[in-house]
Amino acid sequence: MYTNCTFAVNDRVATLTVNRPDKLNALNAATIGELEQAIVEVTSRDDIGGLIVTGAGKAFIAGADISELAKQTPVDAKNRALRGQRIFAMFERSRKPVIAAVNGFALGGGCELAMSCHFRIASEFAKFGQPEVKLGICPGYGGTQRLPRLIGKGRALQLLLTGEMIDAAEALRIGLVNQVLPAADLLPRADALLRQIMANGPLAVGMCIEAVQYGYDAPLDEGLNLEANHFAILAGTQDMREGTAAFLDKRAPAFTGR
Repeated sequence: MYTNCTFAVNDRVATLTVNRPDKLNALNAATIGELEQAIVEVTSRDDIGGLIVTGAGKAFIAGADISELAKQTPVDAKNRALRGQRIFAMFERSRKPVIAAVNGFALGGGCELAMSCHFRIASEFAKFGQPEVKLGICPGYGGTQRLPRLIGKGRALQLLLTGEMIDAAEALRIGLVNQVLPAADLLPRADALLRQIMANGPLAVGMCIEAVQYGYDAPLDEGLNLEANHFAILAGTQDMREGTAAFLDKRAPAFTGR
């Protein structure tokens, strides 16, 4: 049951929309719980091949719900951070592709959720930032860790320490997003990208995601060994046999995920 989000599936593409437009889709505890519910549903349902994450109204997610943060104790804050980190990691580690379609403000926890998706496309009206220092706090859902991995340490520290907000064009320039589009084209482009990915072997897609996620911060030789193991595992699948046969037969493959 969703109250603060909507969740819909159309021909194997799931769309999760954070739907608190009067609060600029701020992440309160209940909304975080619905994010967890959605990613569990995506990863467990055979009729879903991938997920688009977006927001209702003029925001993607404009940060945490400050009314909750203002009341937290240090113990509350640690538990809040660990819960959010755990749930956002579920998006990042999903073996099904997850695309953030950033339609507006992606600030604080919103920027952190977008960074937890496998990649990001943005509307021309999107804005990004980690403004937590303006509240006397730091990011808690992974911003200090994912942001430098995406855009480099120096640029990340500038955004984290100033709390400044950047527009979609700057986010594209520094590598925070993959593409910027007119607002009307954002969701159709996300859908097209997801379907392009889903046309490939699902086991291979999942192995690529896993190899990048677990190999990125490992020493190169460990990452290469992980890749070789994944390459070997896929060689024993029906999908590999179907994919290679289809190529040789000059036809479209019919992957089954086996």
